[in-house]
Amino acid sequence: MSIRDWPAAERPREKLLELGAASLSDAELLAIFLRTGVAGKSAVDLARHLLAQFGSLRALMEARQLVFSQHLGLGPAKFAQLQAVLEMARRHLAERLRCDSVLESPEAVRDYLKALLRHEPHEIFGCLFLDSKHRVLGFEKLFQGTIDSATVYPGKWSSVPWTTTPRR
Repeated sequence: MSIRDWPAAERPREKLLELGAASLSDAELLAIFLRTGVAGKSAVDLARHLLAQFGSLRALMEARQLVFSQHLGLGPAKFAQLQAVLEMARRHLAERLRCDSVLESPEAVRDYLKALLRHEPHEIFGCLFLDSKHRVLGFEKLFQGTIDSATVYPGKWSSVPWTTTPRR
């Protein structure tokens, strides 16, 4: 049965417009992104199938292009579209945090950096710049490490690298 044949209140787009995006399931949100299904599967059915194959929405969104494109209904165009959406979301969040947030506690700094760096596949050593009112001015990545550490070279005056290992 096509989504067009569903009652209006059950269609993902109409539901989003009526009740807001937070009211939709992961499958319904993904179905809106996919726009169409494949032969024998509506967009919602395809979304449920993909979520089951990947295990979660996050796993699907973080999949590499080769793995992503091997699944039914997904290809290079959808991968590019998804990467664009993810980057827009990152930029929106970074701008919002930069403009609206004041980092007055270690927890606030942790949350900011988690949001900023969660997509990075490697450890990052960086510098967070704040103004005198603890508002974010910027963040600069100084060194990129391996999956669980980053080697930092403090300058020409030191030939011994300093290795950071994150606390978990």
